[in-house]
Amino acid sequence: MEAAIIAKKISPSLTLAIDSKAKALKAEGKDICSFGAGEPDFDTPDHIKLAAAQALAEGFTKYTPSSGIPELRQAIAEKMKAENGVDYKPNQIIVSCGAKHSCYNAILATCNSGDEVIIPAPYWLSYPEMAKMAGAEPYIVQTTAENNYKMTPEQLQASISPSSRMVILNSPSNPTGSVYTENEMAALVEVALEDDLFILSDEIYEKVIYDDAKHFSIASMSKRVLEHTITVNGFSKSYAMTGWRLGYLAAAENIAKAVDSIQSHSTSNPTSFAQKGAVAALKESQECVAQMVKVFEERRKLILDGLNAIEGIRCVKPMGAFYVLPDISSFGMNSSQFCELLLDEALVAAVPGIAFGNDKTIRLSYACSTENIEKGISRLKDFCARIRK
Repeated sequence: MEAAIIAKKISPSLTLAIDSKAKALKAEGKDICSFGAGEPDFDTPDHIKLAAAQALAEGFTKYTPSSGIPELRQAIAEKMKAENGVDYKPNQIIVSCGAKHSCYNAILATCNSGDEVIIPAPYWLSYPEMAKMAGAEPYIVQTTAENNYKMTPEQLQASISPSSRMVILNSPSNPTGSVYTENEMAALVEVALEDDLFILSDEIYEKVIYDDAKHFSIASMSKRVLEHTITVNGFSKSYAMTGWRLGYLAAAENIAKAVDSIQSHSTSNPTSFAQKGAVAALKESQECVAQMVKVFEERRKLILDGLNAIEGIRCVKPMGAFYVLPDISSFGMNSSQFCELLLDEALVAAVPGIAFGNDKTIRLSYACSTENIEKGISRLKDFCARIRK
């Protein structure tokens, strides 16, 4: 018996594969410097854990509405109005098992078999696979380092065909750290609306942003734009809640209703007591977020300074998230060969850029300790010097 055709079309996650190999080597006693996982290395703030613990103590362990508890949906609506300038009603918000789940639900609820989903590269590696699982086809638009890996309106326009159904925009971006300005977003949205496309706006890194960059929510532009936009966000990156598996989307009422129907027949509700923790995350002090971002900013400088000192490597400065995407094409290897050799010879784990649609690069996450960054970049520098000889 064979697996279904759709399962055969899906590529396994390279980020998880690299992380697993690095952990296996570490278990063997090897001193691995890992830059693979896109996960804050901070603990979840105490007030969030306490809220979940209290919910458990009070017996809040049963099924909830599939779309999430009313208290959390209301808190998300209030947050989006206050911080993002978007006026959603609670019934337009669906809480899911992570922002990844929300992205998949959004594509599944809007895209038909044979539709095209336009995805600028470098992209988060799950977007094309989600499109395939929904029966749609990913259409990849290659961006350039010279434009800070941001898609232009001209590129979007040239990519649109009669089959185009959706464009995915991720700002701040994983893996590039690029942040679109309000004007850049507005220009892309204008093109998307001309051809009646859905816009999936993945804003999971909205609070992890640096310097004078500002996050801009697409759905805030106008009522018409809101009707075309599905906004995805979550708690994993901003509040170090990766294992809690909580995300959400906000959309026009008919789309939200469709997503709720899909979710009710797949996962049903997200974990009950975790949702109480999410309410605390939104409603209580945001100082924990500011403190975490400050540390990320310090690490960003450390890793950029280190990379820029390595001959043969070029790196665009990220303005958000916690990744760098150095170009390693001068070493005459593709990204998989480079990363495999780097792990085997230098005990440094990075993710090949091919996973993100750019084989000239590798991704390094600086959601790790200063010691790991210093040691890892030192090893990378020595490794690059050896392979250049």
